[in-house]
Amino acid sequence: MLDIPSEHAQNVFGQFDTYLKKIEKTCGVTTVARDGGVKIIGGAAQVERARAVLSDLLELSASGNQITEQNVNYALAMAMEQKSGALLEADSELICHTIGGKLIKPKTLGQKQYVDAIRRDMITFGIGPAGTGKTYLAMAMAITAFKADEVERIILTRPAIEAGEKLGFLPGDLQSKVDPYLRPLYDALYQIMGADSFQKNMEKGLIEVAPLAYMRGRTLDNAFIILDEAQNTTQAQMKMFLTRVGFGSKVVVTGDETQKDLTPNVKSGLEVAEKVLGKVEGISFCRLTSQDVVRHPLVQKIVTAYEEYEKKMARGKEGRYDGKSGRRVRP
Repeated sequence: MLDIPSEHAQNVFGQFDTYLKKIEKTCGVTTVARDGGVKIIGGAAQVERARAVLSDLLELSASGNQITEQNVNYALAMAMEQKSGALLEADSELICHTIGGKLIKPKTLGQKQYVDAIRRDMITFGIGPAGTGKTYLAMAMAITAFKADEVERIILTRPAIEAGEKLGFLPGDLQSKVDPYLRPLYDALYQIMGADSFQKNMEKGLIEVAPLAYMRGRTLDNAFIILDEAQNTTQAQMKMFLTRVGFGSKVVVTGDETQKDLTPNVKSGLEVAEKVLGKVEGISFCRLTSQDVVRHPLVQKIVTAYEEYEKKMARGKEGRYDGKSGRRVRP
């Protein structure tokens, strides 16, 4: 038996007991919810997993959080790996609030380690699939540092490369031409800072959103600099960007190595940077996985499906192992 106070029951169990049914199915248990509690029936190991998940969700609800399907999925994944409590550990750290009052916190252990690395090291690389909060968390950290006067300005940049299609001629002045490439950065700023505050700081030059090409020849002191979509940088561009860093600055580089838009014969600057700088003190590399996806649960399934497909294709290229000859046979 596990006590679930009535004021938290709907939040923990989900609408029409959706979350409770998912916990039953995943853990292989049967539950009976009544009279301010839930009875969990099954084998000892299965019951303990289900109890750990429900306990974590209850504590999360008691902290004032609205339980989401992503929370349930993550708690179940951690319970299967015998890492109960990971959800609560991630939730323990508040970064800031959005303009609408929404709390911005890490939602997974991987995200918490990423935020800790940003706080600790001068340069942090956040590498992982879409939906893992790489850019959004970096933006929240940048705005928090800016408001606390830890840095004098925020600089956001990304390579101006089309995602697999040619847009052709874009009308307007230079700013109008580059805005479509930088729109995801604007969206995050609007949500966290608010449009008015963002516009005022932009006009003062305290927030700068610019293509990577604009970074050449500059030395960036006392700034929080975010390079987004770094998988689309060349080796030369990455070196150029990293050597712009000045005193009192902090840098976050984000990218997804599986979504490159470079021509096939060009090596990504992000991949090279990891090999060259992997052991340099003061630089950290954080790898987020499909478990850290915090968008719609379907996104997590899509990311996992593509990962499995790409592994399968890679194995096919390597060929199969012939036990008799002891050689690898090409497909």
